[in-house]
Amino acid sequence: MIRTIDRAALEAGLDAGTVIVIDALPESYYLQQHLPGAINLVADDVADRAGQLLPDKSAQIVTYCSNASCQNSSQVAAQLERLGYRNVSKYAAGIQDWTDAGLPTQSGTVPVRSNSPGSSPTP
Repeated sequence: MIRTIDRAALEAGLDAGTVIVIDALPESYYLQQHLPGAINLVADDVADRAGQLLPDKSAQIVTYCSNASCQNSSQVAAQLERLGYRNVSKYAAGIQDWTDAGLPTQSGTVPVRSNSPGSSPTP
């Protein structure tokens, strides 16, 4: 079973730079709005792109999608665990909970990280 993380813990991890956030929604939704620094990775692309996007299998990774009824984040998290990622959680309440709390979001694309959390994104 995939571990869950609540908004307060996710916000603390983002503030500290200790989590990698994965938006599991289709790219069109990601481009409109996503959590700060989130990387877009959908279930169909995990096998092909996870190694490039997430080279550190011990990094703290948090997946999310739209809300508690959305299963995209669970699918991505489960696939990451099957690939050997050891510290995967999902933010089950999703971006709806985040925006309802008045927290900031981004739009457009985000530079892809090539290093672990806390490092500078690769241009």
